[in-house]
Amino acid sequence: MLPRLAAAAVVIAAVIVGCSDVPPAGAPKPGKTTATKARSTPTPSTPTSPTPAGPSPGQKPPAAAPVLRSFPARLPSGKPPLFVVVSFDGAGDLMLWKHWRTVAQQVNARMTFFLSGPYLYPENHRTDYKPPYKKPGASDIGWGDTSNILGRAQVLPEAIAEGHEIGTHANGHFCGTNGIGRWTTAQWTAELNAFDRMVRTGPTLAAGKSVAPPFDPSTVKGMRTPCLEGNRAAYRAAMVRRGMLYDASAPGYLAWPKKENGVWVFPLESVTLAGTKKTTLTMDYNLWYSQTKAKKAPIAQAPAMKAQVLATYRQALAKSRAGDNPPLFLGNHFNHWNNSVYSDALTQFVLETCKQPDVRCVSNMELASWLAKNGVPARS
Repeated sequence: MLPRLAAAAVVIAAVIVGCSDVPPAGAPKPGKTTATKARSTPTPSTPTSPTPAGPSPGQKPPAAAPVLRSFPARLPSGKPPLFVVVSFDGAGDLMLWKHWRTVAQQVNARMTFFLSGPYLYPENHRTDYKPPYKKPGASDIGWGDTSNILGRAQVLPEAIAEGHEIGTHANGHFCGTNGIGRWTTAQWTAELNAFDRMVRTGPTLAAGKSVAPPFDPSTVKGMRTPCLEGNRAAYRAAMVRRGMLYDASAPGYLAWPKKENGVWVFPLESVTLAGTKKTTLTMDYNLWYSQTKAKKAPIAQAPAMKAQVLATYRQALAKSRAGDNPPLFLGNHFNHWNNSVYSDALTQFVLETCKQPDVRCVSNMELASWLAKNGVPARS
């Protein structure tokens, strides 16, 4: 029991010093990029026309969490499929939307994109958003501009049609002492309702004319909270009331998921950084912090650092195979942090892994659907 408790302490420490988006004091602040000016990613491309080519006004928007495939309960080996679940926080940059959709198409993968509400909402209407304990219009990730909002409103239904899932990353991205950690269930309910409004009305406000929502926000089935923070019981109660199915915010271990507070817990998993004794989480920012304390390294070091991250992913996959094929959850952001080490490593891992015979690269919702049908596999 003691080694497991020690490992748990390391996981918690990793969240504190290397949470999803907001770095510790003195480190660069990649989570402070705005929807109008991307500081850590290339400038998002703009749409070719002022109106998205998504659903027409009056047409029913698509559901956010499609399940278009089914998977066997067991493989010929007798084990369940080895599910690899790749997900992204923020999901704003249009160039990276194109990149990851292309990568997924090459290997028949589906992915989950946790969208931040302000990426679909114009800055001149920001005071419509009234977050707890903050001034109206507050947001630590900024707000959208017309071209990027309409570009995203075009991309989102296209991605859904390809089988990808849209989850929520909430709105203002408030982390730390004065952040989401003290929010109540009622406040989380208001936050998720605000996300709904941004999705439903943001593109129309940006365009100045009627634009269909890119998807139906009431059909969102999962959330990753900003910085993996928040009172689990409080926000999960709000999720359950909305019919949501899974929480992808908590740190955890390489094991088959379980339900807590009425939702599936799909964790970012504790892994050992290859070639070291350091324990970190399967999230790009945490890997970066483990390598350089989230400081940009000289570009000459990028190949070796990418190789280390790729070896970490392969090591985790091998550990799953050595057991009963528990799912591997990998989290990234729409970024090119640290000379694109983490984006490039994940790209290579997806391309080399998702075609392997026992692997199924799925969205969180596809995994939740499989679990609903087959249950958590009994240990062999």
